[in-house]
Amino acid sequence: MIDDLWYKNAVIYCLSVGTFMDANGDGVGDFKGLLRRLDYIQGLGVTAIWLMPFQTSPGRDDGYDVADYYGVDPRYGTLGDFVEFTHGCKQRGLRVLIDLVVNHTSDQHPWFQAARKDPKSPFRDWYVWSKTKPADADAGVVFPGVQKSTWTRDPVAKEYYFHRFYEFQPDLNTANPHVQAEILKIMGFWLQLGVSGFRMDAVPFVIATKGADVTTPAEQYDMLRMFREFLQWRTGDAIILGEANVLPKTDMDYFGVAGERLQMMFNFQVNQNLFYAMASGDTGPLTKALEKTEPRPATSQWGLFLRNHDELDLGRLTPKQRQTVFDAFGPDKSMQLYDRGIRRRLAPMLQGDRRRLEMAYSLMMTLPGTPVLRYGDEIAMGDDLSLPERTCARTPMQWSTEPHGGFTAADTPVTPVITDGAYGYKHVNVADQRRDPQSLLNWMERIIRMRKELPEIAWGDFTVVPTGAPEVLALRYDWRNNSVLVVHNFGATSREIQLPSGAGAGESVLLVNLLSQDHSPPDAKGRHCILLEPYGYRWFRVGGLDYILRRSDV
Repeated sequence: MIDDLWYKNAVIYCLSVGTFMDANGDGVGDFKGLLRRLDYIQGLGVTAIWLMPFQTSPGRDDGYDVADYYGVDPRYGTLGDFVEFTHGCKQRGLRVLIDLVVNHTSDQHPWFQAARKDPKSPFRDWYVWSKTKPADADAGVVFPGVQKSTWTRDPVAKEYYFHRFYEFQPDLNTANPHVQAEILKIMGFWLQLGVSGFRMDAVPFVIATKGADVTTPAEQYDMLRMFREFLQWRTGDAIILGEANVLPKTDMDYFGVAGERLQMMFNFQVNQNLFYAMASGDTGPLTKALEKTEPRPATSQWGLFLRNHDELDLGRLTPKQRQTVFDAFGPDKSMQLYDRGIRRRLAPMLQGDRRRLEMAYSLMMTLPGTPVLRYGDEIAMGDDLSLPERTCARTPMQWSTEPHGGFTAADTPVTPVITDGAYGYKHVNVADQRRDPQSLLNWMERIIRMRKELPEIAWGDFTVVPTGAPEVLALRYDWRNNSVLVVHNFGATSREIQLPSGAGAGESVLLVNLLSQDHSPPDAKGRHCILLEPYGYRWFRVGGLDYILRRSDV
């Protein structure tokens, strides 16, 4: 059973093929280049690779405007190159997840082209139309300040079509059974080519009812069960990792009471409150977010992340909390996006402070769920705020001090490589950090290895242990008579905390430090006094075999 639920104790590495490694020198990353770097990815210790969209696309939204679901964009290679890639992953014990973008297509997709030209086309009802512009057309835009409406008149069809996102991304009518059947066909196609699952984009919009007469969209949750059943019929251990920024009260609707819907979802609630805790030093709201999102079926799992390829969405915070995060991590308007988020990478947000970076990644690795790491974060890559919208944090991977960071031999990369400043490729790159035992890259490899050796975090139940300090968060995990305790100081000053007897276990035990020799024996009353440096963190095993083996040298 545990082997089938591989995603419960995985570490996922997200990358974009087009900005990872260019093998043919045309300035665009490709599958042959990615194949060359598989040993590097394997060396990090991650267990799965999540690929951002690579299908044929006009590229107006970084591939999220798909024009052909059954092919590889020629810029990245061929289907044969993709199969070579998945085969290489299988040889190295790596699983592959790919983006599944089925809320909308590109307006260049043959389906939409056929739909707009002929009202009698079978594809007409694959999209959402209205003869007149709906009264609420300006409501519900996803990209405020950039997007003006959710309905646009098509000059060929002479009707308005619905698009939740940009006007060049018409929404699919996902309530149409023919569209649903096509989605299953798309999943089946890529499963056959070696993928282990999908990161489904914009899940709430995929399952929502759509139409000019729909004022309050209703979620069609049975669609999620249909997707899940199809995956299990075709490939028993394939999964869907859902992007669903929803409130905790609806989490079980997406997972399913018995775990019969999505296997995984990103925990946006915890992510947003995590950044508030880092900005304010107050872990109270983060603790509440953890407790609110704790209920889930035994086979379900959260995806935990710090930064992803989109902006840091702070829309679930209160206005005051959001402003606190803005002030700390994105004070300039150029750093903010869509009136709700920050478009920077983590390292510049934290001003390159190694202590804070380690604390943040240590926290991501030890929160309840499966950690998702973004390419370049392992070397603390930066951003280029001169680039538009979210492109600023989607720059090419920095491999070495060679021109363009070793990403390409071309004169002009698909996206400019960061050249100047502290985060330029001459200062931040893989080659230099490989040679430095104290680098963030080597630290990340060690922390990933240790995380995989702690199934208690993946499978166990967690308890928030009182610390008496609002800036210190302590979590205890229990599973199969084993326990792990992790402690993080969000504050800029040292703090001494006192944990209850047995760190909440009710007995006096040694806390064995898993990252150093700094163990914590109990005092005469069975309590633990721990001194944490600014932004300090500790990973402890609570007693157990490690305690017996180490007693003589403590």
